[in-house]
Amino acid sequence: MTNHPRLTRALLFLFLMPMIPVRAADPIKVALWPEGAPGATGQEPADQPWVDVYRPDGKAPANGCAVVVCPGGGYGGLADDHEGIQPARFYNSFGVTAYVLHYRLGSRGYRHPIELGDAQRVLRLVRSRAGVDGIDPSRLGIMGFSAGGHLAATAGTHYDAGNPAAPDPVDRQGCRPDFQVLCYGVLSFDPAITHKGSVQNLLGDKKDDPALITLLSNELQVTDTTPPAFLFHTAEDKAVPVANSLRFFEALQKHRVPSELHVYQDGPHGVGLAPGNPVTGTWPDLLKAWMRQNQWLGRAPRTAFSGRLTFHGKPVLRGTVTLTPLDGNHPVTSLTVRDGAFKTEAGDGPVALPSAVTVTYSDESDASLSTATGFTTTGSLDRAAPSPLTCQPSGEASVVWDIRN
Repeated sequence: MTNHPRLTRALLFLFLMPMIPVRAADPIKVALWPEGAPGATGQEPADQPWVDVYRPDGKAPANGCAVVVCPGGGYGGLADDHEGIQPARFYNSFGVTAYVLHYRLGSRGYRHPIELGDAQRVLRLVRSRAGVDGIDPSRLGIMGFSAGGHLAATAGTHYDAGNPAAPDPVDRQGCRPDFQVLCYGVLSFDPAITHKGSVQNLLGDKKDDPALITLLSNELQVTDTTPPAFLFHTAEDKAVPVANSLRFFEALQKHRVPSELHVYQDGPHGVGLAPGNPVTGTWPDLLKAWMRQNQWLGRAPRTAFSGRLTFHGKPVLRGTVTLTPLDGNHPVTSLTVRDGAFKTEAGDGPVALPSAVTVTYSDESDASLSTATGFTTTGSLDRAAPSPLTCQPSGEASVVWDIRN
């Protein structure tokens, strides 16, 4: 047999090709001010802020949600790998477009309000690019870690609706984020709990100015219109005490702002996504669930829903009815059954999409849910009928289900 080296190499390449990992698409770099940033003291990259755009790679189709990510670094540097690139790829994995912000820093002499201006500008810029990037401008959040959490929370408590008369079309956009994700953030400048290095880098010789300390203690700036927030911290954090998140969450609750806080017992400052940690590393999935439940990943009309649940014709004493949309971007609805009845209003009801139904129940012979049995069905409670249940977007859906063994 004749040896053909080129053919052999070609066949070897084809054989090995499926084993070569596919690299995610490189981000797109976009300057915040293409003509030059206001207040810049130079032309180096650190003087001209930009954003890296990370788009979903197709494994999870883009769902229209977008998040600006602000890495931490004490306003003196940027931890843009574990607090920038890694979170961006995490968002991409479930269809969210991510924008990693490279904002200007106090270590180069940039003081407040330069950093806030960079964050406000990127929010306006993303909204102005909504058509280009395929995002919904009303589902735009901001995320920050450590000092980046302070920047994100500052943007979430200091915003405007844009200037419709501005010559720059970007400046006509509003800069209020629709939601906030604050990870072990420096959320207060109160000297008793703040990170002093971040205060020094952001304020310089005005670090003791009481008016600025109050203005940038974001727990004091929360109002009824502050965007919903997800917060994550660890009680072990010695660099940025957990009191930062506790105070901010308390302010959110006082103003009835939808919010969720997770505090883990263990974990040092700067854990990022905490990959490989079986406990602290659960927080990204909790964030994803929060985003899903608050309809940031997808929006659909919700409907009132009620019904009766019986077991062999008798009312179920206690149980739950859960409707899980087959499209994972939409919220799950879970209703409590008491004496055979369940009900919810439209604001908390199921979305008008095909959903799988899960019923957990206890019958008249056993009042303990600890021994309840459950099953999943895609439609009626007849396991042989696999059509999904779909509630209509208008009017109240009412069902009567009888469970049979």
